Amino acid sequence: MSFARSGAGALVAGLALLLAACAGPSQTGSVPALPFASASEPFIADGRLSARYGSKAATVHFTWSHHPPRDDLAVTSPLGQTVAELSGDAAAGRVEVRTAEGRRDEAADWTTLTERTLGFRLPVDGLAAWIRAAPQADAAYSIETDREGRVSLLRQAAWEIVYDYPDLAARRPNRLRITYPDLEIRMAIDRWD
Repeated sequence: MSFARSGAGALVAGLALLLAACAGPSQTGSVPALPFASASEPFIADGRLSARYGSKAATVHFTWSHHPPRDDLAVTSPLGQTVAELSGDAAAGRVEVRTAEGRRDEAADWTTLTERTLGFRLPVDGLAAWIRAAPQADAAYSIETDREGRVSLLRQAAWEIVYDYPDLAARRPNRLRITYPDLEIRMAIDRWD
């Protein structure tokens, strides 16, 4: 499946799920104690995502249900048509994607599936932490915080994630810009549960 195909373009946006104020001093090591920073804490997030890989781009809406070890992601077009459904079970070592055209693919992990489907490796496992302004476990990182002590910038494994929050009291980000050479993902989270 080529990224240039319309379904695949939207799929990269969907897989990226699995993808601020003035910056403060840089920190490395531990992240500020935030109530949503644990990678094992379940969440549901609804929002919009745009992805640009080189000269190709796609925009989708998503609903991501993260209940470790399981992740389920529904990806729809801006007009509400189903583009793909993705699911993964870390305990079972199985991830799969089903497209609106009826195609199905399965792999042992997200990295293998994204490389086979998109032609490059996408750190979907890291996105479960990054979407909540936390680093992926067991990997070096650096962060910058805003005046309220929230993560405003996270760098990890050559990825850079910039966070924005809806107001001064918010602890969960509502906008993310995730970049890697030749890839940019922008997420707007409309609802957290």
